[in-house]
Amino acid sequence: MSFCVTTRQSIASIDANDWNACALPPGNPYQPFVDHRFLVALEQSGCVSEETGWLPSHVELKHNDETVGLVPMYLKTHSRGEYVFDYAWAEAFYRAGRNYYPKYQVCVPFTPVTGTRILAKQIQAKTEIESSLIQKIIDLTDNMGVSSAHITFLNQSECSRAKLAGLLQRMDLQFHWTNEGYDSFDDFVSQLTSKKRKNIRRERRDVKENDLHIEWLTGSDLREEHWDVFYSFYLETSSRKWGSAYLNREFFSRVSTTMSERILLILCRRGTKYIAGALNFLGDETLYGRNWGCIEHYPFLHFELCYYQAMEYAIQHRLQSLEAGAQGAHKFARGYKAQPTYSAHYIANTQFRTAVAQFLADEMQYVRRDLDYLDSQSPYKELSLSMQESDGAKTFNDIQEA
Repeated sequence: MSFCVTTRQSIASIDANDWNACALPPGNPYQPFVDHRFLVALEQSGCVSEETGWLPSHVELKHNDETVGLVPMYLKTHSRGEYVFDYAWAEAFYRAGRNYYPKYQVCVPFTPVTGTRILAKQIQAKTEIESSLIQKIIDLTDNMGVSSAHITFLNQSECSRAKLAGLLQRMDLQFHWTNEGYDSFDDFVSQLTSKKRKNIRRERRDVKENDLHIEWLTGSDLREEHWDVFYSFYLETSSRKWGSAYLNREFFSRVSTTMSERILLILCRRGTKYIAGALNFLGDETLYGRNWGCIEHYPFLHFELCYYQAMEYAIQHRLQSLEAGAQGAHKFARGYKAQPTYSAHYIANTQFRTAVAQFLADEMQYVRRDLDYLDSQSPYKELSLSMQESDGAKTFNDIQEA
């Protein structure tokens, strides 16, 4: 097939139906973060822009004037908001007298969620389209004099295809919860070891004893006053963790206006005053926890809103899994299991590419070791015997420290 390739500096310049035909093909589980509506909200609110260091450079592939492939790509002047950390690479590049920035980033900004990154229509030439898009990323990196291109949180099959094109593979881990057909939250808790059951019940009991009330809001129930209070929670947490917020108030209004049916906002109030909240997005099979914050602090309230309430919602609505973002080894003790995540990297400079390749090979050995060890440990009763038979000298703290 012959293709025409265009780089777009605004996702709004790409027809929403064309975008979603590639990003959300019929028959595949819905992914909220590659939905045209989500990415448009990021750009039109100004969260993603040249001024914030995220210049949209989306790749559009056409055949006979039909859009058949797309890549959500950004020209970046920093490494913030990515969750796959390359600060050491940037420093090494700088010490060698070279500029690491700008770089290309293929991702969903501020969203460490695995999903499709090489968007291709479900047609006979889908494999050819994907290969052409990956090659275009490489060509743009070389032709524009950019140091590198990074595809983050892509799925495993896409990572394998990128490897065939010469990109370096990187692996990390997250913690995800799986709904094993539970009838209730108590049904889930009953599957855990005695110690884990007691800890979770104690944490939930402590929240209830503070006379806090929790609401689930989605669709038409979401109103601007809810976003006002949630944004105050988000700012409080952002200032403590990152020093600045990636998302502005306008983003929440825009995304709520266009895709409220895919949002679950969990709010907590004391009396009539809202004091904490957790924002989630809904896929067909998965609930994605995204942001959380509070203005009054109670023990275990974070676990209640971000984990236990989300689990209850997933069980009640027959969702298969829950993803609560990056990091958080404490999730393991609450029923989450370690899952690998993937990224792919093209480094234009051959010498630096060789050095990064060696670093990634060494790093992957440590990640695989951690995954193997976590697989051998479990808070679930049916695997408690394997826990007892494993190296008793090791504890979960060993993994956290590693």
